[in-house]
Amino acid sequence: MLKSTEAFHQRFNRFSGVVGRLLVDLFHHVALFAIGGAVVWSGVHAFAAMGASGLASIQDILLLFIYLELGAMVGIYFKTNHMPVRFLIYVAITALTRLLLEHIQAHQQPDWSIVMVAGAILLLALANLVVRYGSARFPSQSAADRA
Repeated sequence: MLKSTEAFHQRFNRFSGVVGRLLVDLFHHVALFAIGGAVVWSGVHAFAAMGASGLASIQDILLLFIYLELGAMVGIYFKTNHMPVRFLIYVAITALTRLLLEHIQAHQQPDWSIVMVAGAILLLALANLVVRYGSARFPSQSAADRA
């Protein structure tokens, strides 16, 4: 009786592990397609708005770069199952650059907020340097296996 209970317990654990991994993978792929679709939809909408206005400002172009980086990030995550942190840093740098340009265009006078945003961009660039150095110097196990 005890052996049959233990055997059932092991079969149940294997079955639940397989079903759990299947559900996690299904959610993972559905969520990636949804995020990718939202990025494409937003990018097309922004591009159409630029076409309707008849011109594209530097902020509009930087917005398209943000959508491009988000799309690339989703694609890389879909292929490798690894979150490319550097792409998030690139998106943040581009967003802060866009914010900086909007602020300068609106106020047209120097103040500390410009210095703070520029400092944040510098910190993100340094963070990118640290991440690149760390991934080159201390590669993850899966990255070492791929090489």
